[in-house]
Amino acid sequence: MRVRTDDEVYRVDAVWLGPPKATFPWRARYVAWGVGIVVFLVVLTIERQMGVGFGFFSTAWALVATIILTRFITQRISHERPLTAVMSMWVRELTAPRERTASTGGAASAARIRVSPQRPRPKLSRKQRARQQAHRRTSASRKKEVRGVRTPARP
Repeated sequence: MRVRTDDEVYRVDAVWLGPPKATFPWRARYVAWGVGIVVFLVVLTIERQMGVGFGFFSTAWALVATIILTRFITQRISHERPLTAVMSMWVRELTAPRERTASTGGAASAARIRVSPQRPRPKLSRKQRARQQAHRRTSASRKKEVRGVRTPARP
């Protein structure tokens, strides 16, 4: 038994070839006509915002730009990826949160680094603190004794 897929149904594009007995020399899907009209109006609006006057050549260039943009858009849509899905994906891609790549600070300088006159000491227990203080007292008294004694100069 042979199982047939429904691929043939989707291979047939819904195209409009033009009026009967006067067809166009190109094939365009219905969605391409809709996209083309919208793109043409957007291109004309952009031209006017840029200060380009309305004339034959400006409209001709708008038509050329429309054809190029429409072909670019319709190449990316199909029955498996409809225009609404592509547009929503595009909108979500533009509005997605991005990781910041720019640094927020400038060059590092030592002027803003706080320096403490004493280095941080580890926390000691009571016994260790008492032992350390006793050691300081005895070493301080030894230093006083040593200061009073003259040491001979080396030859």
